[in-house]
Amino acid sequence: MSYDSCLKLQNHLSESLKTTTIDKCGYLLIVEHDPVYTVGIRQKDYNPLLEENLIKLGAEFKRTNRGGLITFHGPGQLIAYPILNLKKFNPSIRWYVANLETTIKNLCNETYGLTATTTSDTGVWIDNHKICAIGVRCSRYVTTHGLALNCNTDLSWFKHIVPCGLHGKGVTSLSTIFEKNISVNDVLPYFLQHFCKSFSCDILNTEIDKIV
Repeated sequence: MSYDSCLKLQNHLSESLKTTTIDKCGYLLIVEHDPVYTVGIRQKDYNPLLEENLIKLGAEFKRTNRGGLITFHGPGQLIAYPILNLKKFNPSIRWYVANLETTIKNLCNETYGLTATTTSDTGVWIDNHKICAIGVRCSRYVTTHGLALNCNTDLSWFKHIVPCGLHGKGVTSLSTIFEKNISVNDVLPYFLQHFCKSFSCDILNTEIDKIV
């Protein structure tokens, strides 16, 4: 799904959560994007020349209202956008981000036998390499944006940026670690399992055209 189309859907669902009288906890969007570089609210660090050079690589470049610095999204990434009413969970953005990190950390460690960790830098790490980036926004306790877990992503896209503005750090993927192809579809059932556990919720599969 294109980044713009998905952002439009996120905004629609988040606004519906803010105004609905129905007792809904929220939505979980799972997508893969065409190649796109996105930057967060600290946009002054990224000038038009950088934007132009990245677009020349064949990717889009989008300025967003999420937290965090520049990152890449593309095929082979499991991208999850939880559109949640935190009043139904815990009205704390710190709790929310920690739960996203826990979801991915437990997925990596319990399902794949890795030693994933979290640090003061948001996201999930395997040694000195980030495997999952997190950048979120929260308005009136309703969340948008989310996380990107590298499954079989082409990591060469990251060579053209300083991912998340962190110098001296690398990126990795499940496929790189295990030296075999591990797709988004391979990982998704485990992700949903750990997400439900972390957020103490159940997920109901729904076609997009039934919720917009």
